[in-house]
Amino acid sequence: MPHSKIFKNLVQHSRSTTTPSTTPSRRTRKTLIAAVGIGMAFALSGCNEDTGTGTDKDTGAAESKAPSAGSSQSSAPASPSDDQPLFTGWQTQSSQKHHFRYDVPGKAEKWKTLDKETALSYTDKNGQPIVVMTAAGNYREGGCASSPNPKAVGEAGKGQLATVGTTGGGKDGTLQENARNWAGNWGFAAYGGPDHKPKIKVSEPKPWKHGGIEGYTATAQVTVTNRPSSCVPPKAVVHSIAQKLPDGTMHGWVIYADQGVPKALTDTQITKVMSTVRSTGS
Repeated sequence: MPHSKIFKNLVQHSRSTTTPSTTPSRRTRKTLIAAVGIGMAFALSGCNEDTGTGTDKDTGAAESKAPSAGSSQSSAPASPSDDQPLFTGWQTQSSQKHHFRYDVPGKAEKWKTLDKETALSYTDKNGQPIVVMTAAGNYREGGCASSPNPKAVGEAGKGQLATVGTTGGGKDGTLQENARNWAGNWGFAAYGGPDHKPKIKVSEPKPWKHGGIEGYTATAQVTVTNRPSSCVPPKAVVHSIAQKLPDGTMHGWVIYADQGVPKALTDTQITKVMSTVRSTGS
């Protein structure tokens, strides 16, 4: 997300249910297509930028359990040095800006990668982005098109059951705080926003050492409070991975996924995607 302003205390640092609030950030991205108006300002925390000077701070079946820091111990091989996927038939997505590379399953499994510069966002009442991600991908886009945030426009709310992408670019807060904030912020914005606040529990951050990344991971468990139709999931899960670059900027990888609906990603599937997250090495 943005670069000039970071907002404090969107996600409380306890294990209890949280209902964040935020203030709008300034828009800089020209390719923003997935805006979701959330009707009122609320206070963002974390390095959630895409609103500053040139560097993006993109600041979201069976219910899944959070992959632990040990989820790096999967069947995925060690980080390669190029854009080749770690699993046969998968698609690779990368962000040089945020120094993340990751893979998602192929098109036959209903995954789609978006143009690296396409920004997915949730906005404030003035249409300004408050959380943004780029180098994104969607799972089962175009399905049952209903959103727990009724002001969904653009790419959001079109029925995708999961979204993954990269965010960050600022220096505020600690790496642990940003890991928690990215998980909580995306869960809050994607599954209700301030008009229909979801209930969120955010885990304590855990070390993440895998694929050339030494950072932290956190998980948000979301209970959706606004379900205008059966298309809206009763629950969701958000996972973040945060890393700090030598210049002091912090960058995040985020996946947020519907739970408790047909064809929702399982814990095993989410863990496998997370196992492919690696540094771009540049």
